[in-house]
Amino acid sequence: MDLLDHDALTAATTGIDRLDVLVHNAGAAELGTVADSDVEQWRHMMDANLLSVVALTQLLIPALRAANGHVVLINSGAGIRANPGWGAYAASKFALRAFGDVLRLEEPALRVTSVHPGRIDTDMQRAIVQTEGDDYDPSRFLKASTVARAVRNAVETPSDAHPAEIILRPWSPPGS
Repeated sequence: MDLLDHDALTAATTGIDRLDVLVHNAGAAELGTVADSDVEQWRHMMDANLLSVVALTQLLIPALRAANGHVVLINSGAGIRANPGWGAYAASKFALRAFGDVLRLEEPALRVTSVHPGRIDTDMQRAIVQTEGDDYDPSRFLKASTVARAVRNAVETPSDAHPAEIILRPWSPPGS
């Protein structure tokens, strides 16, 4: 479904009375410097990476409350630090981090986990590397399954703990 289509979100969530886990994993990345990007690019990043998350979460808060549910926000390393050429994307991910922090404070019955992975071996990453003019080497990036395992671990964390933030970085042991 198009997560930017509020009517479609409303229709898809109608009738959901209880929800244990909501994982936000959709997003978009458009790169460009502040000088070379336009306001529409910034607007699209905010719509795709923040406002669609806010809208879907708002629609599902009653169902999440009913289950004392868990919201997982797949953010980015760019939600912690900004790099040149990543302005609009980083701004949307910093805003997503703030949304998670606020949701955690405003909805104390919910657990809210922000996951900040480094670069992941995905089609989106392939497009980014191509834009950067580099050769794609999947071994330089996290596996999607590794991020999924971290999400599962967060969700399965016993109820006496609240995994608020998880930071994952690609790692290659020396000599490998």
